[in-house]
Amino acid sequence: MRKADLVNQISEKTGIPKVDVLVTLETMFKEVKETLSQGENIYIRGFGSFITKKRAAKIGRNIKKNVAVHIPEHFIPAFKPAKEFVAEVKKLQAVKEDQPNPDEEM
Repeated sequence: MRKADLVNQISEKTGIPKVDVLVTLETMFKEVKETLSQGENIYIRGFGSFITKKRAAKIGRNIKKNVAVHIPEHFIPAFKPAKEFVAEVKKLQAVKEDQPNPDEEM
């Protein structure tokens, strides 16, 4: 699913115009980026957490020149789903596995 598909689906389910949904999503993405870039985490109960993870300094290798390169300590954005979220996805996967696959029967 792409962002346009998400906007369409939210608009259909809520009756909110697509333009308003798009502006809301863009604003949410912008706020998540700004908050994480300031070093703060975002916790959404029942959905998950947007966090920053610290990556330690290490020695990498440029294989074209065969030279060791120092990679400094840095932070990366990450998403950690809530327990309820993970349980719901696992439940959906179990239902899909229980259904017969029409391609395998032939």
